[in-house]
Amino acid sequence: MEVIPAIDLREGRVVRLKQGDYAQETRYDFDPLALSADYADAGVQWLHLVDLDGARSGTFENLRVIEKIVASERLAVQAGGGVRSEDDVQRLLDAGVARVVVGSVAVREPDKVEQWIARHGEDRLCIALDTRFEGGAWRLPSAGWTQAEGATLDELAPRYAAAGAKHLLCTDIGRDGMLSGPNLELYAHLTELAPSLRIIASGGVRDIADMRALRERELAGVVLGRSLLEGKLTLVEALAC
Repeated sequence: MEVIPAIDLREGRVVRLKQGDYAQETRYDFDPLALSADYADAGVQWLHLVDLDGARSGTFENLRVIEKIVASERLAVQAGGGVRSEDDVQRLLDAGVARVVVGSVAVREPDKVEQWIARHGEDRLCIALDTRFEGGAWRLPSAGWTQAEGATLDELAPRYAAAGAKHLLCTDIGRDGMLSGPNLELYAHLTELAPSLRIIASGGVRDIADMRALRERELAGVVLGRSLLEGKLTLVEALAC
C-alpha cells in the first residue's frame, strides 16, 4: 500500500477543507515546496497535489506551485483540480506530472475520459470518484464537491474498469478533513464493484490503527492530509505500517 501525502493548494497556500466545504478552510504555515521536500526526505515516493481553486473554477490557478514541486524531481506527482479538457491533461503531463487526476469531468463526461485513457495510457490518469452517501446511493458531486450530479459510484466505477482505467482515487466526502476514520465499508464495496482497479483511499485517516485497517483491505494506496499536517500521524509511522 503506497503512502501518498497530500498538499491541497488555495491561493498558493497549504490548506485543508472540512468535508469539501470552502467556507471551512484551515490554513497551515507551510511553504508547499519545502513541505514536499520534507515528505521526500521522509522516504515517500508519491505526492498528491490538488488545486482547490481550479477544482471549483475549472482553470488552473496554482499551476506555478505545482510546476515548482515537479521540477524539484524529488517525488512522483499526481495532480488535479481544474482538469476539464484534454489540453488540461496535456498541460499537466508536459509540466512533468506523472499522473493526472480527473474528477469532475470523469463524473460529467465519462465518454471523453475513456478516450483519454485510451490515448494516454492507464498509468497516466487517475480517476477520482469522490462520493457522498445520499438518498440511498453513493452520489458523485463535482466542481470541488459543490454541484450535484446524477451519476453514482455504482454506475461509474465498473464502467471505468471496463474501459481500461487502472487507478481510482475515492474519497468519502463526509469524512474528508474530519479525522473520523476511513470508511472501510465503502472501500470493501468498491473492491467488489471493480476488482481490477487499483484503489487509493482518502479521507478520515487518524492514526496507525486506521492505516493497518486499510492495509488489510489490500488497497493500492492511501492519501494522507490533515493527520500529517497536524502531527496526528508521522510519515515514519505510516511507512513502517
